[in-house]
Amino acid sequence: MLYDLHTHTFLSDGELSPIELIRRAMVAGYQAIAITDHVGAGHLERAIHELIRDCMLAWEHWEFLAVPGVELTHVPASAIAGLARQAKEMGAQLVLVHGETIVEPVEPGTNLAAIKSQDVDILAHPGLLTLEEARLAAERGIFLEVSARRGHSLSNGHVVALAHQTGAKLLLNSDAHGGRDLLSPSFARAVALGAGLRPDELGEVLVQAPQRLLAVLGKPGAKT
Repeated sequence: MLYDLHTHTFLSDGELSPIELIRRAMVAGYQAIAITDHVGAGHLERAIHELIRDCMLAWEHWEFLAVPGVELTHVPASAIAGLARQAKEMGAQLVLVHGETIVEPVEPGTNLAAIKSQDVDILAHPGLLTLEEARLAAERGIFLEVSARRGHSLSNGHVVALAHQTGAKLLLNSDAHGGRDLLSPSFARAVALGAGLRPDELGEVLVQAPQRLLAVLGKPGAKT
């Protein structure tokens, strides 16, 4: 079973339209996908509106669960809480924050601001997360991402090790920017094992964790 809660379309820096990425995910055997294009303050509302329409189209005609979301990316750390709240009010069902990956100049403090926000669901590729941040994520129920994306994946082992220490929740996403980035079951398992997850943890991280989060979100267009 395949779930992926972090993908991008040409509404930000991806290659495909939302509905084409959804269709390709269906054909690849996905059970559900979230479209979480990069946003700042400027095009937050437009991106959410367009994603909701295509996600609802997929549900109405294919009964395929595609979740409209956003990834707050390179925004000031002090603006994260407010923008995350706005995104939820505008109809985004899932809010990710582009964490402090070691391959991009993300503002220090972004991880902590995301974890403290009431409206952030997933901290994506958090890089060299601190032990204190991992503990707070565990307390607040914020998911930490194990990333299949090149570059961002370099710190997966560190993130998994801290999750083992603190009990923080993990899930694995592709961070796909096109159809060729979508996961296969074997590759998802390989990324998880390579990050330091035990074989007995794979079901939780790859299937049960996204299922629980999706169960809270409901159908496309539903208010969170």
